[in-house]
Amino acid sequence: MVQSRICPLRLILLAMLALFCLRPVAARAHQESPPVSKAVEEFLKIQTQGLPGQARFKVTPLDPRNNLAPCPAFTVELTPGARLWGRSSVRVRCQAEGGWTIHVPVQILVTGHYLVTARALTRGQAVTEADLSQLSGELTMLPDGILTEPDQAIGRSASLSIPAGRPLRGDMLQQAWVIQQGQTVQVVSSGAGFHVTAGDGRALGNATEGQIVQVRMANGRLISGLARGGATVEVGY
Repeated sequence: MVQSRICPLRLILLAMLALFCLRPVAARAHQESPPVSKAVEEFLKIQTQGLPGQARFKVTPLDPRNNLAPCPAFTVELTPGARLWGRSSVRVRCQAEGGWTIHVPVQILVTGHYLVTARALTRGQAVTEADLSQLSGELTMLPDGILTEPDQAIGRSASLSIPAGRPLRGDMLQQAWVIQQGQTVQVVSSGAGFHVTAGDGRALGNATEGQIVQVRMANGRLISGLARGGATVEVGY
């Protein structure tokens, strides 16, 4: 008799539990991805205006299951240590009181022209316009330091032998020699209120503008001075 009274009660409880489980659960509010992506893209458009080419961006969307409270406005800044080139990240802050901060991965792609050698260059060879050619491509996929403008290379010299058709990087070139080893140079002395010619000598090494070079004078004396254009070595007092 006891069992017969309990069974209907259990059935009622199970029915109530089933009805509760079937009730729709209110969706928790979260931050939509499009407003964040738009804020990031606007930031990147401004920050990449000085890049050598046409920039475009890929912004990683927010996880739709994020637990971020909806935000009306954002500030965006580059993550410390990141750069506006290739794969990077930005920091997004919600401006609302008690707002959140997240890091959003981005990819910055830059399409533009870059320099390649039109013919092989030997080490120490001065670069002329005829030695250069330009191609167009995705700059962020090329080695760091790629050169994009002819004036970045013309007048400099190759620091190593470079085959034809090789993309040019800044570390492949150096300032052209203004003094070459074995060259006859004029040594000048300068100071406060005077500038005199000390005589001629022979350079004992190569030097770019402003580098220190040793010179053996006609009397055998060794002196050091700053390499200048016009086969001149300047000794200051």
